[in-house]
Amino acid sequence: MATASADDVRFIPLSYNNAESQSSALRLVLALYPEWKQSEGPIEFVRFTDGITNTLLKAIKKRPGLTETQIDDDAVLLRAYGNNTDVLIDRERETTSHSLLSRHNLAPTLLARFQNGLLYKFIQGKVCTPADLTRESVWRGVARRLGEWHSILPITTVHEIAAVEEDKGDIPLPLSRPASSRRESAKLEAIRKITPGKAVPNTWTVMQKWIFALPAETETERKRRDLLQQELYKLVKELGDKPGLGKNGLVFGHCDLLSGNVIMEPGHGAAVGEDVETVSFIDYEYATPSPAAFDIANHFAEWGGFDCDYNKLPTRSVRRHFLQDYLQSYHSHQGQTSVDEKEVQRLFDEVEDFRGVPGFYWGIWALIQATISQIDFDYADYAEVRLGEYWAWRAENDGSREKEGKEMPLRERRWAQEV
Repeated sequence: MATASADDVRFIPLSYNNAESQSSALRLVLALYPEWKQSEGPIEFVRFTDGITNTLLKAIKKRPGLTETQIDDDAVLLRAYGNNTDVLIDRERETTSHSLLSRHNLAPTLLARFQNGLLYKFIQGKVCTPADLTRESVWRGVARRLGEWHSILPITTVHEIAAVEEDKGDIPLPLSRPASSRRESAKLEAIRKITPGKAVPNTWTVMQKWIFALPAETETERKRRDLLQQELYKLVKELGDKPGLGKNGLVFGHCDLLSGNVIMEPGHGAAVGEDVETVSFIDYEYATPSPAAFDIANHFAEWGGFDCDYNKLPTRSVRRHFLQDYLQSYHSHQGQTSVDEKEVQRLFDEVEDFRGVPGFYWGIWALIQATISQIDFDYADYAEVRLGEYWAWRAENDGSREKEGKEMPLRERRWAQEV
């Protein structure tokens, strides 16, 4: 069996400290590239602020006589994990995922990991904004790249554990570390059993893990946790066995394709006569085996940005064109050339079915972040907005909204809009 574990990546026994950002980042970069200390030119750091979880810095060595592009060729990205985010993210699996993707030219080279983060090569290009995602040249590029992602890394099962198929052998995706108590062991077993018959981890097991991590100090918190648990059971029953794409309905999903994780690459034109951007995806901390429809519906939800501007969401016709490009790419990377319109319709319907799940997913996530994050962002309010999307979908799906004579919410109206 092949390996692509966190242990295969160089480890630097240092940490990043936000209170001493410049000095701690400098120590890490010099541990990676000690020659930078002796060579001519200053070392500078550029802070990116697109995310709401981690700290992201670009380290550059400004050698005399080099152009900005040449300097960026050697640039390093330093990503330090947010406070206590291990409760949300399996860092060992993230490192394995990054290594796998890099081997298939779907991620920048992973240079090293350190005590609370990663160092990897900088991807040159423009970080997308939510407005960029709505441009046809960009969303067609995203559709093609996502089809490639889902096609090139097929998911299989090794002793009930999810793995990525490779020519040299299957690469298991790490599970949570062994539980340290009987109670934690029972939780881990419950996580694994949320989707019987499917490889774990997967999107559903991630949500189960998060529900177990929800605050439950007050009666109100316990009632909310129990309600969300029952909703997860319902979702798995309704959507867990959709045929989807890939073996057993799972593909290797990014699961966080917000605008800040999409990079438009410079100087990479598409085929003659086409206006399609070449894009790359970054940040793989939520990457996991997933229904393709969830990964796609989640990306569509991100067209509205953190402000959740539902007027920006793709209409039915745009979603259909996106899926046609996506499936064309998916099949072309498997040596097939044609796309069956019936398959487009089936995936379109599955994405429709999953449209409320991203709100559920990120709503639970935000409830946890509200208790652990030190970043200046109103996670509690964001949780209510995202969970509101889920409840609106649920009310539309079960007919209760219409039965009660309520107006259809804006998000649901937009999803139902044809053009």
